[in-house]
Amino acid sequence: MAAAQEQFSGHSDGTEGTDGGEGGPVPPPVFRAAVDALRAARPRPEIELEPTRPPRRLAPWAYALEAAAVEGGEDLADGRLVLLHDPAGHEAWQGTFRLVTLVRAELEPEMAADPLLPAVCWSWLTGALEARGLSYGEASGTVTQAGSYYFGGLAERRPATQIEIRASWTPEAGRGGAPDAAAHLAAWGDLLCQVAGLPPSAPGPADAGGGGVVSLPQRRGPHRP
Repeated sequence: MAAAQEQFSGHSDGTEGTDGGEGGPVPPPVFRAAVDALRAARPRPEIELEPTRPPRRLAPWAYALEAAAVEGGEDLADGRLVLLHDPAGHEAWQGTFRLVTLVRAELEPEMAADPLLPAVCWSWLTGALEARGLSYGEASGTVTQAGSYYFGGLAERRPATQIEIRASWTPEAGRGGAPDAAAHLAAWGDLLCQVAGLPPSAPGPADAGGGGVVSLPQRRGPHRP
């Protein structure tokens, strides 16, 4: 997870306001409600989740989490989820909240040969949201494939291919104006595990809609030197 930290800055508890310091404005109740829901959420056992420094200047208020999908002590995928809030609303968001994510993992070279892989990866995000019955708008993002080939003293290493999903969407506001942040986090966890190639978790009473996820076979964790 540490490799993604340079992308973000702010308070270590994951909350950030435009003042950037303690003793500033009190967070709006609707933002605090959404953050409390994220903090109270319990991801599936394979996901290691913790608050981290959010981006600054993207919105008056922000909260960030980073996570890794881990199996057998190996990170199979990692990512970042950021909740943004602008009480005045944002024209591009078409709302007052925005969720922004980065998810990345390393794939087997033969998997990267599929020309449909980027489109499939994007469908995993929208499918994860829809599988949990979540309404959202203004979804946008990119799916990037990058290959690494090793030479000289590193020639014995196998070629590596990384997939990276960067996306954002506007969650539908619920009663009181706050989105169902915990459900969006659960859907994001489904995406992270799917990219990691982990099998879908069996949905329980508090985890409806989590089935129907097709995992990737033959996965490796992020490359370590």
